[in-house]
Amino acid sequence: MTIIHNLGFPRMGAQRELKRSLEAYWAGQTSQEELLETGRSLRAHHWDLQSKAGLDTVPIGDFAWYDQILEWSTLLGVVPARFAQADNSPVSLDTMFRMARGRAPSGTPAVACEMTKWFDTNYHYIVPELAPGQTFRIARESLFEQIEEAKTLGYKAKPVIPGPLTWLWLGKGDAYEGLADVGKLALLDALLPVYEQVLTRFKAQGVEWVQIDEPILVLDLPQEWQDAFGRVYQTLNQAGLSVLLATYFDDFRENVALLKGLPIAGVHVDAVRAPAALQTVHAVLGQEQILSAGVISGRNIWRTDLDKTAQTLQPLKEALGERLWIAPSCSLLHVPVDLHGETGLDAELTSWLSFAVQKLDELRLLQGLLDGTLDEAGKQAVQAQRAALKSRRESRRTHNPSVQAQMAQIDKLTRQRAPFAQRIEAQRNKLKLPAYPTTTIGSFPQTTEIRMARRDWRGGSLSDSAYEKAMQAEIEQVIRFQERIGLDVLVHGEAERNDMVEYFGELLAGFAFTQNGWVQSYGSRCVKPPIIFGDVLRVAPMSVAWSSYAQSLTDLPVKGMLTGPVTMLQWSFVRDDQPRADTCRQLALALREEVSDLEQAGIHVIQLDEPAFREGLPLRKGDWQVYLDWAVDCFRLSTSAVSDETQIHTHMCYSEFNDIMQSIADMDADVITIETSRSNMLLLEAFENFEYPNDIGPGVYDIHSPNVPDKDWMVRLMGEAAKRLPADRLWVNPDCGLKTRGWTETEASLLAMVDAAKVLRAAA
Repeated sequence: MTIIHNLGFPRMGAQRELKRSLEAYWAGQTSQEELLETGRSLRAHHWDLQSKAGLDTVPIGDFAWYDQILEWSTLLGVVPARFAQADNSPVSLDTMFRMARGRAPSGTPAVACEMTKWFDTNYHYIVPELAPGQTFRIARESLFEQIEEAKTLGYKAKPVIPGPLTWLWLGKGDAYEGLADVGKLALLDALLPVYEQVLTRFKAQGVEWVQIDEPILVLDLPQEWQDAFGRVYQTLNQAGLSVLLATYFDDFRENVALLKGLPIAGVHVDAVRAPAALQTVHAVLGQEQILSAGVISGRNIWRTDLDKTAQTLQPLKEALGERLWIAPSCSLLHVPVDLHGETGLDAELTSWLSFAVQKLDELRLLQGLLDGTLDEAGKQAVQAQRAALKSRRESRRTHNPSVQAQMAQIDKLTRQRAPFAQRIEAQRNKLKLPAYPTTTIGSFPQTTEIRMARRDWRGGSLSDSAYEKAMQAEIEQVIRFQERIGLDVLVHGEAERNDMVEYFGELLAGFAFTQNGWVQSYGSRCVKPPIIFGDVLRVAPMSVAWSSYAQSLTDLPVKGMLTGPVTMLQWSFVRDDQPRADTCRQLALALREEVSDLEQAGIHVIQLDEPAFREGLPLRKGDWQVYLDWAVDCFRLSTSAVSDETQIHTHMCYSEFNDIMQSIADMDADVITIETSRSNMLLLEAFENFEYPNDIGPGVYDIHSPNVPDKDWMVRLMGEAAKRLPADRLWVNPDCGLKTRGWTETEASLLAMVDAAKVLRAAA
């Protein structure tokens, strides 16, 4: 019989139970034992779901209190000195949270560990912080305890751990001493014995299979890293466990040669992103090795064509027999938990979708098709799947003649503005801003009152006019606050917005929305990605009324706040029946109309956030340029229909820019704001080395930490920035929006930021 298994399951819970428990614990409202009980309950429930779906093993290690890479770093005892971890003591849960959120054991602030995107997803991981001579030890017991939990409940455990080479690759050296990528390999001698100890303990617990994730095998790897794979897995083979080496998100390509002769029991491939990998990996497999085919998408929510997939797998099934396993393409962390209960979607659209629980059902049905073991209920389920796929193919709602007409004329629209030097002079004359102008990224705290008003309005207990008045009151409060503390370019605060993508999607044709389609972004932060099922069309203005109202309250400039086309694309579940570039251009056309209407309404600073711009990059550099060409084109298509006096901003956070600086410059935003506080302004090296020509706002404090920044610290950071870039092109701002912060810390932080700008101006 074909084995079915899973690489990982969403950890937050269908109703975001873990999020609520974490935030209550961080706020001091519940005990640690209550938090731990939430974790135990969720794990037990998720294992039960997977077991009932027919999985032979359940993944252990996919659960994390904040992030799976941070969990592994703390298990290895890798805790930066500023968090005051005793050398031989266990790493506590609180220490792990301090690393992620920026609090030291004494309660005094400490810089949180760096956070960045997990490959090309919108999930964020905490970057391992390494130092020359780094030591390793088993410093946390939680993973071993979870294996015992599963055994006690009657489940067969398959631990899931980051591979040693992937974990090292993701790590960064000390900001002051530096540690080159090749130099990190010197840490293997100290790291591998601890991996051996972990695997030995797994074996003692009765574990048979361990899944070791090495997704860097889909990247362009230096020769030294390629050479290290043989050594690493020869060493780990001594523990005597069956190792399933898992990779995902792309093809092995030339790295497939590294698998030949590797002493592992099996290989997992992402056959959704890279269908050809099935054959290339099969060709290098040993006679007893397993091929795990990731054929159910772990990244998108459309139903799988089970007949087509079974047809693809049948030759492999005949060749490999029981050595063919099937699974999702990657961890199901990236999709919502369960489609059941989504009563807000119509029946036709619902029939097209598959969330984590449904993907497990698809695995079981595919197993039945391959093995010829479907019972009557299974046959009916497969028939329903076929009907849903036919319905989607033939549905008229996915294509809009008006949008198709616009797309036919898209090449005639200009993407060019006047040279930056000409524009910035016009903008300075118009806006009359001081040196080191201050602003925020857009959102202000989403208070309980705001959320209740939105809930009541959506539920029908608050009228449209009452809701509008409530939001206008919030906007006025935010405007008056910004005036009072002395910010230079204001924002309306985005009180009316539930999410930076979902809000706009709700006002565009071609989008659909779930009630509980939550996906973890980082820590306790969850997002509910919209579903782009059809052609995108702007039906009416989306933000103009709110921005115009805010501008009517003040003589200071107010930024119009929009989400850029690439981020709208990346942070949605996107239709897979046309190229992503075409969907992005449809979004750009809608935003172009919105930008023009904002300008006509008197808004002369307009920000289009593109934090997902780098996230969209293909994982192989040879594939980058095609993506960058259309991504830049979409941004310029959105922003190029305005006058020189109108200043276009964009915002990007938690990204590396060094190797895409030309494309960042080609976007030609007048001002770009970025995250630099956690990295001590090191990210500015890319802008300095490139001689970036436009204005830039290096974020001077980390909004993802509850710490209130010190004025002198921000002055020092901006001083570092001024050493790298001309001071007359620098802005002062936080590193991201303030939606998730409370008002007390927001006010204190922004007051300190404004005071820092005053110091900088006085010294200029």
